[in-house]
Amino acid sequence: MKARNGDVELAWEQVGSGSPLLLIHGLGYARWGWEPLVPLLAEHFLVISFDNRGIGESDVPDGPYTAGDMAGDALAVLDAANVTRAHVVGTSLGGMIAQELAIETPARVDRLVLLSTTPGASLGHPMPQETIALLEEASSLEPAVALKKFVENALGTNPDTETVEQILEHRLSNPQDPGGWAAQAHAGTTYDGKDGVHLISNPTLVMTGTEDRVVDPANSQVLADSIPEATLETVEGGGHLFFWEYPEQTAITITGFLS
Repeated sequence: MKARNGDVELAWEQVGSGSPLLLIHGLGYARWGWEPLVPLLAEHFLVISFDNRGIGESDVPDGPYTAGDMAGDALAVLDAANVTRAHVVGTSLGGMIAQELAIETPARVDRLVLLSTTPGASLGHPMPQETIALLEEASSLEPAVALKKFVENALGTNPDTETVEQILEHRLSNPQDPGGWAAQAHAGTTYDGKDGVHLISNPTLVMTGTEDRVVDPANSQVLADSIPEATLETVEGGGHLFFWEYPEQTAITITGFLS
């Protein structure tokens, strides 16, 4: 199905039944990126997922993008689904977009779940050194080799081979337009919630993997301390994509919070 935000067309889908639950993914991942979690959540909720602008079956408008632009896309998807108010789960860049939704349009958000994300530059902790080093090394590597290293880096320190191959297959089968990647990356690197995150009034669950090497787990503590109605849950041994490594645990935690 397609939604439209101005000139930007967005691909989306829904599965399950119950209270609406909107999923917003991060940089470099289309809606396939929720694969292990969707069937578990769809047992309890009407799960709505979509491809952010710049990736998948959605349009790739000229960048750069902002988290605000992409929050407008999320609202357009809710409108297309005839949903007035939804629980919102966002991961990484999607977590920044979810924060924007809760800050700017709190009436459209029921409960908020923020995974592996940050409040932005002014309040947040910098990117871990492992990812900075990989970004510097990537240009000297064969593209397929670099991509596999990025997938491994997004998991815990001893990533499961099968999980790596599953994610890698998706990313190789659905390559992202380089311009779309750069435009999304701009939205992440320029997001700054310092003037708004403390205004989030929605009950909020913040989750992080203890071995996240992409977004410093300390950012989740900052979010939990900054949002008045927030609680923090950590996933021991989990990386940036801990919901791929521990989908059942993640689904139980999210479902319990939303219910």
